[in-house]
Amino acid sequence: MLSRTAALLVPAFGPLRITSDPDADLAPGSIAAANHTSLGDPAVVLAALHRLGARPVVLATAGLWRVPVLGRLLRHDGHIPVHRGTAHAADALDRAAEALAAGRIVLIYGEGGLPRRRDSGEQPPRPFRSGLARLATATGAPVVPLGQAGSRRLTSGGPLKQLAGLATAPVRRPALHVHLGAPLRLTGDPAAATATAHAAVTAAWHHAADRATDRAAA
Repeated sequence: MLSRTAALLVPAFGPLRITSDPDADLAPGSIAAANHTSLGDPAVVLAALHRLGARPVVLATAGLWRVPVLGRLLRHDGHIPVHRGTAHAADALDRAAEALAAGRIVLIYGEGGLPRRRDSGEQPPRPFRSGLARLATATGAPVVPLGQAGSRRLTSGGPLKQLAGLATAPVRRPALHVHLGAPLRLTGDPAAATATAHAAVTAAWHHAADRATDRAAA
């Protein structure tokens, strides 16, 4: 339901385009690893994946489950809350592994949070936490790097600026772009696997950012 809702709403705020590497493959049981830049990019990514026929399980901060309506949608679709900094933090990876074993696609944000910047500019993905690598190496699931750009022009900055961004986006029509890279298998120690995943997502982000910039200029 959440993916379908995103697919219906996102085009109203800006044109969404999707590109991919020639050998990109979002197969069942894959991990989609995306860069995280704003509160708006999960909707952009879900809309893109819905268009590609994927209905992923999302790992997201547990606080979202307390938001009215959104929390109900998250529970309905079986998304996975991450209780960071608690004894239950590791439970999210266990549930993600179960979803992968059942053939679901799992969407995870390797950065584990949002940037503190308040402007709407793009920036490469920040350092990744180890959860993505630990999940991939433990399950053997392929990791599909996903780069998205443009969502910071929907929501960035403080609460008032974010509301203003959403209110004016249907008029401004910011270019939204998602790029999928080729799947990779993470092996070795968590630090090396994390670095490999970060480099792949950064490369996908560069593709998305370049194309979003080209469309904005045109």
